[in-house]
Amino acid sequence: MEHLIELRRRLMWSIGGFFIAFLLCFFMARDLFNLLVQPFLWASDWAGLDSNKVDLIYTAPQEFFFTQIKLGMFGGLLIAFPLIATQIYKFMAPGLYRNERQAFIPFLIATPVLFSIGAALVYFFFMPMVMWFFLSMQQVGPDDAIQISLLPRVSEYLSLIMTLIFAFGLVFQLPVVTTLAARAELLTSEGLKDKRKYAIVGAFIVAAVLTPPDPVSQIGLAVPTILLYEISIWTARMVERQREERRLAREKAEAEEGEASAAAE
Repeated sequence: MEHLIELRRRLMWSIGGFFIAFLLCFFMARDLFNLLVQPFLWASDWAGLDSNKVDLIYTAPQEFFFTQIKLGMFGGLLIAFPLIATQIYKFMAPGLYRNERQAFIPFLIATPVLFSIGAALVYFFFMPMVMWFFLSMQQVGPDDAIQISLLPRVSEYLSLIMTLIFAFGLVFQLPVVTTLAARAELLTSEGLKDKRKYAIVGAFIVAAVLTPPDPVSQIGLAVPTILLYEISIWTARMVERQREERRLAREKAEAEEGEASAAAE
């Protein structure tokens, strides 16, 4: 019963934090949406179009309202994630040894940092590249008898950028996941090295599933995934080296203790 009461309290803090962040983001949804449209402006500039104005549409009366709700949930989840992760840690911490708690804290810090790096990569580089790719397909100009212009819907644009941010953010958690698995002795650096060729193929498959069907975003997600896989091999090797050092130190201490006991006798 005490565990259930503690779980309820942590859930109440998490849900309350998310709800407050959701309300804040919902009331600022227009400003947040304009901020997310900024990569579209950069892409328009790269494509040689008017970089001071972009046109987005909605084709149903309720579409932009629901888009604002989705944006509020998206922003609320990002803002409340540190609180939610802290509540999860506080619920688990009493069942962990002191060294386990100390080892868990760096991963608690690294998770939002790596997610932010992935989101920033999308916002400042890949989203402008993707939109530039789509804008380059337009057929506009005074000499074109048939005009083909890109007029994205607000809901589809938000879904696209949210999908890319979540995809890159989750992929950037690969070093955290593999390091935790290496600490639990579920993975080894040699095993990761042996599976490298399968990981490369899997990276392109995951990129094809998580990103829109264009080569820019797919390659843009697959290449960082492969680099992160290499970093994961390095972090797993570091974990194994630290484990071996602790084992040698423990054996040395036990040997010295045995020698001291023998000398005392």
